[in-house]
Amino acid sequence: MTIKPMSWAWQSRRTPVEPQAAVAWGDVARRLLARLLLIPEEQAGRLQATANRDVLVVTGAAADLPWVDGVEYAAMDDRAPGLWLPTSWEPDVPSDLLGQALAKKFSRTPLLLWRDPPAVVPLDRQLPVTAQHLQRINAYWTGR
Repeated sequence: MTIKPMSWAWQSRRTPVEPQAAVAWGDVARRLLARLLLIPEEQAGRLQATANRDVLVVTGAAADLPWVDGVEYAAMDDRAPGLWLPTSWEPDVPSDLLGQALAKKFSRTPLLLWRDPPAVVPLDRQLPVTAQHLQRINAYWTGR
């Protein structure tokens, strides 16, 4: 029996969900990192962050998430624990099945599935937002 790969598309959410993560790419990620260095320690202590060469993801309560021009937001999908999606977009297929397929493919959870740029970002290595963690991210980006 041949199994075809799942094909799906993004669709606008009828009702956006409350943000649980700030997501920033490229130059916006660098501005978000700079903003994180300025927030009060008490607020930073309620946030976690992870980054790769292209993106910075900061998770926490909506009221604690920093705002920077160009930042977009994500939240964990209630139907698919372990799958994070943009707050304004969702897949046109059942997210629980898509989440299971992605978890199997990447052997990691939780995962952020992003629309633009198209990406899957593992969120299993988030660390508390501290000056040291932010400095490590900056050093990684600058090659120092």
